[in-house]
Amino acid sequence: AQHERHENSELRAENEKLRAENIRYKEALGNASCPNCGGPASIGEMSFDEQHLRIENARLREEIDRISGIAAKYVGKPMLTYPNLSTTGPLDLGVGNFGPQTGLVGEIYNASDLLRSVSGPIDADKPIIIELAVAAMEELIRMAQTGEPLWIKTLDNSSETLSEEEYFRTFPQGIGPKPLGLTSEASRESAVVIMNHINLVEILMDVNQWTSVFAGLVSRSLTLEVLSTGVAGNYNGALQVMTAEFQVPSPLVPTRENYFVRYCKHHADGTWAVVDVSLDHLRPTAVSRDRRRPSGCLIQELPNGYSKVTWIEHVEVDDRSAHNIYRPLVNSGLAFGAKRWVATLDRQCERLASAMAINIPTGEVGVITSPDGRKSMLKLAERMVMSFCAGVGASTAHTWTTLSGSGADDVRVMTRKSIDDPGRPPGIVLSAATSFWLPVSPKRVFDFLRDENSRNEWDILSNGGLVQEMAHIANGRDPGNCVSLLRVNSGNSSQSNMLILQESSTDSTGSYVIYAPVDIVAMNVVLSGGDPDYVALLPSGFAILPDGGGGINTTCTSGSLLTVAFQILVDSIPTAKLSLGSVATVNSLLKCTVERIKNALACDTMPDGKI
Repeated sequence: AQHERHENSELRAENEKLRAENIRYKEALGNASCPNCGGPASIGEMSFDEQHLRIENARLREEIDRISGIAAKYVGKPMLTYPNLSTTGPLDLGVGNFGPQTGLVGEIYNASDLLRSVSGPIDADKPIIIELAVAAMEELIRMAQTGEPLWIKTLDNSSETLSEEEYFRTFPQGIGPKPLGLTSEASRESAVVIMNHINLVEILMDVNQWTSVFAGLVSRSLTLEVLSTGVAGNYNGALQVMTAEFQVPSPLVPTRENYFVRYCKHHADGTWAVVDVSLDHLRPTAVSRDRRRPSGCLIQELPNGYSKVTWIEHVEVDDRSAHNIYRPLVNSGLAFGAKRWVATLDRQCERLASAMAINIPTGEVGVITSPDGRKSMLKLAERMVMSFCAGVGASTAHTWTTLSGSGADDVRVMTRKSIDDPGRPPGIVLSAATSFWLPVSPKRVFDFLRDENSRNEWDILSNGGLVQEMAHIANGRDPGNCVSLLRVNSGNSSQSNMLILQESSTDSTGSYVIYAPVDIVAMNVVLSGGDPDYVALLPSGFAILPDGGGGINTTCTSGSLLTVAFQILVDSIPTAKLSLGSVATVNSLLKCTVERIKNALACDTMPDGKI
């Protein structure tokens, strides 16, 4: 490792020396003059642009050689030869065959048989993938650092849009022209987050952590093959082929599945960059509804453990299947765009920082101050949130059945069997979800649903009893970001030993209120710092999104899109058959909850329907 580090340092110094020489030669070429007439000199038959392209392609070819060498060293495959880059034209990426591959398979996280059926790249495609990754990294850097005319600001400077004409003029190479029937979505967002750059890179390059942190956006993910693990003990130069499914927390918005390569690089100025780019053109038999042009983020180190993140999302999609009430949200970029990725990352960094906090004030009643108890309770809440997010969207891993009609607020149900899962009660689990529009701001809906004092207005299972907060952990700047332990003071003796674990979370692009009944004995173990993995959970809850009426400016939204989802154990015997009575009961329960929420929030609207 020391030898690699020393060699890397020498290579970086050599690279800087060559860069300085390159700049000097460019200046000399630009200022060259004819000694006879004093006019600009012609260097043979080669124009300055041609010379620039030769120098640039030589540099890219060196980087491709380096990555190929790393891949050969760590994966154990021979170094691959690759076609020479075009001198004056775009990269010739070619089209290969997509076939089975038995290689170094990475982590599988929440991946169904559909994702597992996608195999890694064949050897013939790997040099093409490396070329594409290097070109994508160059494009990402320029997309993140360039302003107008590539990015055009709106009149109020609240957002910016990508000029497609300027984009294709600036980046003529890549994955080719936009396919017919697909529309472009491009967005850029920056923020300062409370996490150091090393940990951020690790989150993005570890499929487990990436799916966990972005659980509301990533429903499933899989690393198909690791072409390079990086050098010098970090992710610099890491290259991996992946597939992932991206979602909105509602069964009314189809998911987006991508097959792509992810490439990480540590640049000379200290900035880290992680880029994705689709590989769908390498499997021409597959019909792709969406693909990722170079997308990802730049991470700049700041003092005191903070980092500045600049995120680029650039996709081409067919979003005609999204339900009408969600179309303005999708078109605004708040559903899948860079603003949502950055807001989610910022929120999760806050959450992780609170989990590591050691100086907890002891004056407030109900605050959990034990470090082990806080860690265990936050870990349990994290599993609850991930389970809810994985089961509320339109993932192709789910088979939703609509109980009636085709309207937006119809109830959709699905069933699954829970066997030998210590984190779930055994038996048949029935999931039900519905989405609908409310003429109330997302903040008002969030505050109403998370408040224990208003819970008896919508929670049928509390039987009208008073709900009391027993303990809580604040985990964000907003007072609504917290994990709570609630007790229902009900006259029903069967509920006397039950508590409710609840996490409420909000950011500028959406909010969640997720809860699950938990056993009081099990929670005592958790609060004492015990293992939370064996606490059985069936989470239910709410996903609250702006309706997109205000565009990307979420403060001008005109209403909310609310998804209500329940999970109920309908039979404790896994081999039993689901009865129609159970489905009817859950359907009635969900619709009754929806009506209670609508009635409780009706006072927030004027007679003409305005907020």
